Amino acid sequence: MNATKASAKKGTLQLDQKRLDAAKRSLDKGAVVPDSGPYREDIIRLLNDSLATELVCILRYKRHHYTATGLESPAIAEEFLVHANEEQAHADRIAARIVQLGGEPDFNPESLTKRSHAEYNEQLDLHEMIRSNLIAERVAIEAYTQMIELIGDKDHTTRRLIEQILEQEQEHADELSDWMKKAS
Repeated sequence: MNATKASAKKGTLQLDQKRLDAAKRSLDKGAVVPDSGPYREDIIRLLNDSLATELVCILRYKRHHYTATGLESPAIAEEFLVHANEEQAHADRIAARIVQLGGEPDFNPESLTKRSHAEYNEQLDLHEMIRSNLIAERVAIEAYTQMIELIGDKDHTTRRLIEQILEQEQEHADELSDWMKKAS
């Protein structure tokens, strides 16, 4: 029973002492408390799919960084590298959260593209690189938005993490959209 349900029965807001006592045990589990909820496995699965998405995006951005050519390419290629590094930071934070929840981050290269929400591609045309990265960022935005809705109040820490990543993905999409307009 969570504190909100307990308070509804008693008519006051108060913490659940049994849950506080349970948090004092199983210290080897770190941040995972005994009542981490029935959604923990689902949240770990969602996070592992997001981890796959971030890893595919890192690889796509890195490829585009190294293969971008053309008059405008040096500045855009550098931004592709900046985005790749920011996606790497997202992946690291997601993997750390999976471990905090008692799960294992799935870095299996054989299943990355199957689990990823975004696609990897080998475009060589600069405009198509920008376009494919914008599509991937928009897909990530939609996936993270849905995750926030699904997680709701089931896991506040994961929700905040996803909200922070979503904010940066929106910045990436805005930048890519601006580049598309300039490249047209």
